[in-house]
Amino acid sequence: MSSEPRMAAAFRTEIRPSDPPGIRRIVESSNYFSPAEIEIAVELAEERIARGDASGYHFLFADGPSGLMGYACFGPIPATESSYDLYWIAVDSLLRGSGLGRELLERSERIVAGMGGRRLYIDTSSREQYVPTHGFYLRCGYRQEAFLEDFYSPGDGKLIYVKALSDVRP
Repeated sequence: MSSEPRMAAAFRTEIRPSDPPGIRRIVESSNYFSPAEIEIAVELAEERIARGDASGYHFLFADGPSGLMGYACFGPIPATESSYDLYWIAVDSLLRGSGLGRELLERSERIVAGMGGRRLYIDTSSREQYVPTHGFYLRCGYRQEAFLEDFYSPGDGKLIYVKALSDVRP
């Protein structure tokens, strides 16, 4: 059972032209991502706006009284039958620990399962800063599938987590 976010959120899957600046604000607020990574997060949203479903990127947004509170971006992995990547999940830094991240992840899993996805993969950094993130994925039922040493840079490997969605109901 998921914990409830402190603030009530309205969830939506449609992207709006106003979302890229909100995405930028959220990923910048985390202090986890490099300027290049922040640009990629915004570019995926802009790609979805420009190309729609053909972009391969799907979004889930959580809106609150003051605007965008968090979001997730996911999509099918090309050349696979039913595997999906979770490209981004981020919550405004002021809401970290509120349960909103878990709610976004659980809802994203249900959407992916409804699209025919059977496995959801998550890539993340092995840097010490990400230890709480690793724990979050483990608590949400993911298991570490792989570790790629020095993937991002020397001393910064890639961890790949996976969850089978067989028990997730759309």
